[in-house]
Amino acid sequence: MKLLAITSDSAAGLNAQVSGHFGAAAFFTLVTIDDDGKVGDIRSEANPHAQQHTPGAVPKFIRSLNANVIIAGGMGQRAQQIFTNLGMEVRAGKSGTVGNVIDAYLAGQLAEGAPCQHHDNGDGHGDGHGCGDGHGPAAN
Repeated sequence: MKLLAITSDSAAGLNAQVSGHFGAAAFFTLVTIDDDGKVGDIRSEANPHAQQHTPGAVPKFIRSLNANVIIAGGMGQRAQQIFTNLGMEVRAGKSGTVGNVIDAYLAGQLAEGAPCQHHDNGDGHGDGHGCGDGHGPAAN
């Protein structure tokens, strides 16, 4: 079983838009995928660190929810390394609805994304924007 944490702009479940950057995401949509690849429970968790700047706090929070996969619109290299060190699978540079991203993940079409270089200050914040280089909300 896998528990996916997807950065989300709202608590609209599968209809929520993937947030442009994990650290500033208002919510994380948590989706359980069973061993047969079927979607199970879906819930939204507010990001208690969305307005704060504490390096490493968001990855630790997400891991504390027992998530083992993080999917985000954008993420710096340092943040990706923190998630990897916590034993999590990382997929960055994704956009669209949470439902569409999950479908792509289950179809094996959600490759690992390159880190956003201008987000690589290690703070976990996207400064309220997508990369515009295929990693933020403007990407398909």
